[in-house]
Order: sequence, then structure tokens, then C-alpha cells
Amino acid sequence: MLPTADEAIEELEIAGRLNPGPWVKHSMNTGAAAKYIAEKVPGLDSEKAYICGLLHDIGRRAGITDIPTHVYDGYKYCMEKGWDEVARICMTHSYLRMQDEFSYEPETEHEKVIKDYIMNYGEPDDYDKLIQLCDSLATDYGFVILEKRFVDVTRRYGIMEGYIKGWEVAFSIKEYFEELMGCSIYDVLPGIEKTTLMTPRPWGI
Repeated sequence: MLPTADEAIEELEIAGRLNPGPWVKHSMNTGAAAKYIAEKVPGLDSEKAYICGLLHDIGRRAGITDIPTHVYDGYKYCMEKGWDEVARICMTHSYLRMQDEFSYEPETEHEKVIKDYIMNYGEPDDYDKLIQLCDSLATDYGFVILEKRFVDVTRRYGIMEGYIKGWEVAFSIKEYFEELMGCSIYDVLPGIEKTTLMTPRPWGI
């Protein structure tokens, strides 16, 4: 089940008042990127892609938290709303390597829930892949090429084990969708040539 696009926008606006920050515009741009790409991919529903992109980070409504916490908070919130399709995206969007992300045993209860969910998830579908990709294409100030976004995230969090492998997955997803689209993903993202050249300071978590 999904909310409508208007409901998703309203949820994001409420969340932005609860926890103001650049993440709200990032979420808007993630949704827009997903919509633009899905419109060019046969079989994908661009409205569903837009809604999932808008709400992928909705767990940040609870405050400034780390990646596992906002993933779990978003999943839990969407499940309470009955939005199981968005809840799934909340869980998968930060884990491009999926099962390969979890070569360790989590310490916190919510991380254990996330690991159990991902380990039993199976293969990501095209909406999982699309939001994983668009999360890496969208900043708060617009769309950027993957390399720019990876540098931005690394400046915020530092280099973590597995980052490079995750980048490789993102490039593979990019190539996958480009083959389906018959063009570069960058061809459908307005203003990307300008925003990629911008160098604002990275925002905090």
C-alpha cells in the first residue's frame, strides 16, 4: 500500500517542521529523480517511484540520528501507517550491497531487526534499486553525478569499510537503468551540469 503523492508531500512537510534540515530538499530531489528516470523505464510506475523517493528518509522526522536509526524509524513509521511498499524502501535504500553489508553482528536491537530483514529479503526489485540510485544522485541543492555525491557523503562520514564496494553497486545500477532507458540517466535530470559543479559545504547528519 502507498500514500498518494499529496499525502507523501504533506508527510515530508510535517517531518521537516519536526526536524528541519537539508534532508527534506534531498528527499524532494530523490523523489523527482526517481520519477524522471521511471518515466523512461518500461514497466515502472513513475508515481510510485516518486512517492517512494519522497519518503525514503522519512525516519529522519524523529530527529538527528545515524543511518541505522533513521532506516528503522522510517520502516516502523510507514508500517504503522500501512504503507508497506514505502516501509520496504526505508529499509533497503541505505544498503546497496544488501546481504553483503552484514558481515558483522549488530549490537543494537534496531540494527538486529534491520539485519534480519535484509538477510531474508531476497533480491532487490527495480524500485529498491531505483531509490538506492536516486539517493546517490540527489542533494539538497539539486542533482549531481554519482562521483560528486560520493565525495560529499565521504566528507560527512569519512571512509568506512565497504564504501567502495557500495559505489561499484551504484554504478552497476546506473548502467542497468541506462540500458532499459536507452540513454544516460543524466540526460533526464534537469540542471545536473550546473549543480554538479557547485561545491557547498557538506551538511551534517
